[in-house]
Amino acid sequence: MGADPLSAYQRYEELQRYVSWTDQDAARVQSIGLLVAPSFGGLVDDFYAEIENHPEAKKVITGGNEQIARLKTTLYRWLEELLSGAYDRDYVERRWRVGLRHVEIGLNQVYTNAALSRLRRGLLAALEQKWNGPMPELLAIRGSLNTLLDLDLAIIEDAYQTEFQRRQTVAERLATIGKVAGGVAHELRNPLNVVKTSVYYILNARNAPPEKIKVHLERIDRQVGVADRVITALNDFARLPVPQLDCVDVESFLKDVLEVTTVPRNVTVEWSLSAPPPAVLGDRAQLQIVFGNLIRNARDAMQNGGILRLSAQDFSDYVEITVQDNGVGIPPDNLSRILEPLYSTKAKGIGLGLSIAHEILGRHQGTLHVKSEVGIGSAFTVRLPRAS
Repeated sequence: MGADPLSAYQRYEELQRYVSWTDQDAARVQSIGLLVAPSFGGLVDDFYAEIENHPEAKKVITGGNEQIARLKTTLYRWLEELLSGAYDRDYVERRWRVGLRHVEIGLNQVYTNAALSRLRRGLLAALEQKWNGPMPELLAIRGSLNTLLDLDLAIIEDAYQTEFQRRQTVAERLATIGKVAGGVAHELRNPLNVVKTSVYYILNARNAPPEKIKVHLERIDRQVGVADRVITALNDFARLPVPQLDCVDVESFLKDVLEVTTVPRNVTVEWSLSAPPPAVLGDRAQLQIVFGNLIRNARDAMQNGGILRLSAQDFSDYVEITVQDNGVGIPPDNLSRILEPLYSTKAKGIGLGLSIAHEILGRHQGTLHVKSEVGIGSAFTVRLPRAS
């Protein structure tokens, strides 16, 4: 729910219906206004005297005695409104603003709950002390007053949570933007520096041989490709299309991925496919992104060479495809975070590959599981629906 007065009031009306609040309840509460009003001053003084004993609550009062005097006036007015019998949109808006204000000043909502409990006890004690009517009527009034206080607390809590979550979301977005900006800057700065160096050479070299100029032009072309891949990865992550599902033969598909993925000579590819070779239901282009990332990660984990194992096991409803290496492995502290966007264990990388893979697999009703041990290697297992 938004923080506008209309939606706050609609929520309040919903809560009134939920607790079976009636006009008779409002009339009961209003009937004791004059009776307990003389006790308001003592309740307010007690309220702020108690705050002195709680540092976490007291720390939000930074304006000294002048601020306390203003707060006492506000609380006195709040008590008057509580027993007024008029619980309209303006009433609810003022309660809503209490919750917003508590977020602004950094007051934990738990202190609001405790403070309202103290006020409740004080009001009920004042009512019982002043009451000289029949006991059944007193019990009915107590019930209505307790319900009203619960409604007040609910709308204040709702406002607090709404504003707190809004601010949390804004903070997280800003942090993410900063992280993305830093990652993109890091990834683009290197190719741009290479391009700048080559352009400088071409523009300033005297009598440069054609073959040397060709080398620099090829460098520029490669680095433009690097920059383009970074931008494409970001774009893929932000705007993944709905997968177009089709039957994908696992063996031929993985061979196609290997053809467009550079695997060095010191890495041996081993195959282990169930017979007959299984097929999955998926979007071939999107799954190519997934397995391209997994194979590149496995390759990069074996800088000194090793074995890249590609295996597929056919089950009744799904197929498990595993990309395994015997490389450096992933430390346990990193293992739980490798699927997070923008988290990377590589010196070069913005940490989007596995996040994109995870997102794509989710849209395919698939899963990705990781097992790894430092110094032994890693195994990434993809589970996808079996093509019937």
